[in-house]
Amino acid sequence: MTGTHGDDGEGDLGAVLDEHIVWFGQWHRAVFFHGRKEEVGASAPAAFAAWLETAREQDLAHQPALERLAVVHEQMHRLARMLLLKAVEGWVPDEDEYEAVISRFEDFVLRLRRVERAFGAAASGLDPLTGMRGRRGMNEELAKEFNRYSRTGQPFCMAIGDIDRFKSVNDRFGHDNGDRVLGATAACIGRSIRSFDEAFRMGGEEFLICLKGATMAEGFAVVDRLRHDLENSPVQLSDGQELSVTASFGLVQSTPGRDIDQLIVMADKALYQAKHGGRNQVVRYGIDKPPPVTDGGPAMALPKPKPKLGKP
Repeated sequence: MTGTHGDDGEGDLGAVLDEHIVWFGQWHRAVFFHGRKEEVGASAPAAFAAWLETAREQDLAHQPALERLAVVHEQMHRLARMLLLKAVEGWVPDEDEYEAVISRFEDFVLRLRRVERAFGAAASGLDPLTGMRGRRGMNEELAKEFNRYSRTGQPFCMAIGDIDRFKSVNDRFGHDNGDRVLGATAACIGRSIRSFDEAFRMGGEEFLICLKGATMAEGFAVVDRLRHDLENSPVQLSDGQELSVTASFGLVQSTPGRDIDQLIVMADKALYQAKHGGRNQVVRYGIDKPPPVTDGGPAMALPKPKPKLGKP
């Protein structure tokens, strides 16, 4: 974030939270002890609206987390205003309506803190969902590896991976479970690659892996092991069910005369071939020939029901 609302938005959200805590105490006293007509007309805390406007100017408000935060904020203040209007007329708050305001306030605070942490992670160059570095860190690390390759001639490999049919995960099971799949995939990548390799989240469901000092054969062995590990590591969803997930990969080895951007394009073309050749596979650029185009078998199995306990 920029401008009068801070450099990264993190500090502004702290001010939003402080303002709402004060507002909530005032609202609570007004509803239960001395609601007045002038309090009904009082505007809601202004800091969040100002922060959200800046987010829209920075093209951030379209993100699902911010969209949901804005919805919860509006619901909270609408319900709170309704109860305050009734309190002015001498009405005793109904428990269900009061709990509705409380639950929206708690939800708003939790979501606000998550977004605040996300801004803090973004400032550090880490993706808040996966804990991986993003494009900035990726570009820096690839430049270092390319310079080493230019000096020594020892090749390296680069793989771009994409979770198969990820959109259907969000559509069928919701974005929260989609986040679980992303987090679990990142964790599997971290476990499966070599300790000196580097992995990054390029964006969405795409990841890039830098396989340092690896030939094509060595890189393929690492990435195909990762693909197998991911296929055999079902993700537990929020309801306890398990979802099998696969990914497709495009692999390229550094070659003389090709820079980082060209290698990324080559890896992306190999990934495209993997996707259109049936998914759940590793395609080596320049080596693996495209098979007949097919939609492939089911790359995402139905979730396994949570086992029942007790006697059959």
